[in-house]
Amino acid sequence: MSTHSFAHLETLSVSIDQKIAHIELSRPAELNSMNHAFWQELPETVHHIDDYSLARVIVISAQGKHFSAGLDLEVLHNLDKHYTGEPARRAEKVRRMVLGLQESFTALEEIRIPILVAVHGGVIGGAIDMICACDCRYATQDSFFTIKETQLGLAADVGTLQRLPKLMSPGFVRELTYTGRNFTPKEALQHGFINGIYTDKEAMLDDVMRIAAQIAANSPVAVTGSKAMLNYARDHTVADSLNYMATWQSGMLQMPDIQTALHAEKTKTPPVYAELHPKKD
Repeated sequence: MSTHSFAHLETLSVSIDQKIAHIELSRPAELNSMNHAFWQELPETVHHIDDYSLARVIVISAQGKHFSAGLDLEVLHNLDKHYTGEPARRAEKVRRMVLGLQESFTALEEIRIPILVAVHGGVIGGAIDMICACDCRYATQDSFFTIKETQLGLAADVGTLQRLPKLMSPGFVRELTYTGRNFTPKEALQHGFINGIYTDKEAMLDDVMRIAAQIAANSPVAVTGSKAMLNYARDHTVADSLNYMATWQSGMLQMPDIQTALHAEKTKTPPVYAELHPKKD
């Protein structure tokens, strides 16, 4: 993307208002299944928003009846072409293909700003991989979740098996993975996967946008630092994480945003923070 226009996207619809970027999966007729274009457009879009500091928080939702049916069958049918030729080179090619798909969702963790995802209807297969990489998850009461891959003859390979056991009880994740059964938003809430359940999509988006606005009102330096530290702590020991936190603060703990926050608290006025510097000019 060379400009800030998102009109060229085939699988996503993007709007930005009040420092909140709203990304919608926009292939409702295809149940927002993840075709070849999607795997390119999603990481490029979130990186573009982050690179140019276009927003302070991202909300992801979907158009149509379902959030996403997961990997488009077109992609699965095309797998055959990767299984030809000499075994070692074939395996190396498949490994690069899987790593590329993984990077599409790892981008959601790598960017500096939080991502809230609001789901409804079916959240299936690759859609679980995707929302696992988001910061917070919200669902309607008619939603359902499925780790579908075992029923398709393969192991989930784009993040579910790595991220979900750190979000839900591991034994429950194993049950869901091995059986491939649907699980309900009530189960997802009970096991810590989602933050809340809503009566319908409109009510959910209203509340998620309210939460996003609260995030956007805070210091972007404090928010990005918190995201970085939470992700680091998830993957490291407490001692290592505390040590990294001290190192982070030695450079990032500066007074301007603190003074802005204290002044806003004292005067009962909204704080006004400078944006993060863009990564790209």
